[in-house]
Amino acid sequence: MGDMVIVGYRPKPGCDAALLELVRTHVPELRALGLATDRPTLAMKAQDGTIIEVFEWCTGAIATAHHNSDVLAMWGRYAQVCDYVPLQELPEMAQMFAQFVPIDL
Repeated sequence: MGDMVIVGYRPKPGCDAALLELVRTHVPELRALGLATDRPTLAMKAQDGTIIEVFEWCTGAIATAHHNSDVLAMWGRYAQVCDYVPLQELPEMAQMFAQFVPIDL
Protein backbone atom coordinates (compact mmCIF):
# COMPACT_ATOMS: atom_id res chain seq x y z
CA MET A 1 0.00 0.00 0.00
CA GLY A 2 1.24 3.43 -0.90
CA ASP A 3 -0.18 6.94 -0.96
CA MET A 4 -3.26 7.65 -3.07
CA VAL A 5 -3.32 11.11 -4.66
CA ILE A 6 -5.88 13.08 -6.61
CA VAL A 7 -4.53 15.92 -8.72
CA GLY A 8 -6.12 18.47 -11.04
CA TYR A 9 -4.37 19.73 -14.17
CA ARG A 10 -5.91 22.74 -15.96
CA PRO A 11 -4.57 22.90 -19.54
CA LYS A 12 -3.04 26.14 -20.73
CA PRO A 13 -4.67 27.59 -23.88
CA GLY A 14 -4.11 25.31 -26.87
CA CYS A 15 -2.43 22.61 -24.75
CA ASP A 16 -5.33 20.17 -24.23
CA ALA A 17 -3.88 17.43 -26.46
CA ALA A 18 -0.35 17.78 -25.07
CA LEU A 19 -1.67 17.54 -21.51
CA LEU A 20 -3.75 14.49 -22.32
CA GLU A 21 -0.67 12.76 -23.76
CA LEU A 22 1.33 13.56 -20.61
CA VAL A 23 -1.43 12.15 -18.41
CA ARG A 24 -1.50 8.97 -20.49
CA THR A 25 2.25 8.41 -20.02
CA HIS A 26 2.63 9.83 -16.50
CA VAL A 27 1.96 6.82 -14.30
CA PRO A 28 3.57 4.28 -16.65
CA GLU A 29 6.76 6.39 -16.43
CA LEU A 30 6.50 6.51 -12.65
CA ARG A 31 6.01 2.74 -12.56
CA ALA A 32 9.09 2.22 -14.73
CA LEU A 33 11.04 4.23 -12.14
CA GLY A 34 9.59 2.12 -9.31
CA LEU A 35 7.66 5.08 -7.90
CA ALA A 36 4.00 4.17 -8.59
CA THR A 37 2.10 1.02 -7.76
CA ASP A 38 0.24 -1.19 -10.20
CA ARG A 39 -3.12 -0.03 -8.84
CA PRO A 40 -5.26 1.10 -11.80
CA THR A 41 -5.06 4.80 -12.58
CA LEU A 42 -8.19 6.87 -13.13
CA ALA A 43 -8.43 10.00 -15.23
CA MET A 44 -11.44 12.20 -15.86
CA LYS A 45 -12.32 15.62 -17.21
CA ALA A 46 -14.20 18.43 -15.47
CA GLN A 47 -16.59 20.74 -17.29
CA ASP A 48 -13.91 23.44 -17.58
CA GLY A 49 -11.46 21.01 -19.21
CA THR A 50 -9.40 20.33 -16.07
CA ILE A 51 -8.11 16.77 -16.02
CA ILE A 52 -8.28 14.95 -12.70
CA GLU A 53 -5.95 12.01 -12.14
CA VAL A 54 -6.09 9.46 -9.33
CA PHE A 55 -3.10 7.18 -8.77
CA GLU A 56 -1.02 5.55 -6.06
CA TRP A 57 2.59 6.36 -5.26
CA CYS A 58 4.71 3.60 -3.75
CA THR A 59 5.41 4.08 -0.06
CA GLY A 60 8.00 6.84 0.33
CA ALA A 61 8.08 7.60 -3.40
CA ILE A 62 6.69 11.13 -3.15
CA ALA A 63 9.78 12.29 -1.26
CA THR A 64 12.06 10.31 -3.59
CA ALA A 65 10.43 11.88 -6.66
CA HIS A 66 11.53 15.36 -5.59
CA HIS A 67 15.15 14.29 -6.09
CA ASN A 68 14.74 12.22 -9.26
CA SER A 69 15.93 13.97 -12.44
CA ASP A 70 13.50 12.02 -14.65
CA VAL A 71 10.53 13.04 -12.50
CA LEU A 72 11.70 16.65 -12.31
CA ALA A 73 11.94 16.72 -16.12
CA MET A 74 8.42 15.26 -16.35
CA TRP A 75 7.10 17.91 -13.99
CA GLY A 76 8.79 20.52 -16.19
CA ARG A 77 6.84 19.21 -19.18
CA TYR A 78 3.62 19.48 -17.15
CA ALA A 79 4.46 23.09 -16.21
CA GLN A 80 4.66 23.96 -19.91
CA VAL A 81 1.13 22.74 -20.69
CA CYS A 82 -0.94 23.11 -17.51
CA ASP A 83 -1.46 24.63 -14.10
CA TYR A 84 -2.10 22.52 -11.03
CA VAL A 85 -5.56 23.22 -9.64
CA PRO A 86 -6.81 22.71 -6.08
CA LEU A 87 -9.80 20.41 -6.44
CA GLN A 88 -11.97 22.75 -4.40
CA GLU A 89 -11.81 25.23 -7.31
CA LEU A 90 -13.80 22.84 -9.50
CA PRO A 91 -17.56 23.53 -9.39
CA GLU A 92 -18.22 19.78 -9.44
CA MET A 93 -16.59 19.41 -6.02
CA ALA A 94 -19.42 21.41 -4.42
CA GLN A 95 -21.87 18.67 -5.40
CA MET A 96 -22.75 15.73 -3.21
CA PHE A 97 -21.82 13.42 -6.10
CA ALA A 98 -19.17 15.11 -8.23
CA GLN A 99 -19.52 13.93 -11.83
CA PHE A 100 -16.78 13.94 -14.44
CA VAL A 101 -16.28 12.59 -17.97
CA PRO A 102 -14.05 9.48 -17.93
CA ILE A 103 -10.81 9.48 -19.92
CA ASP A 104 -9.51 6.22 -21.34
CA LEU A 105 -5.87 5.76 -20.52
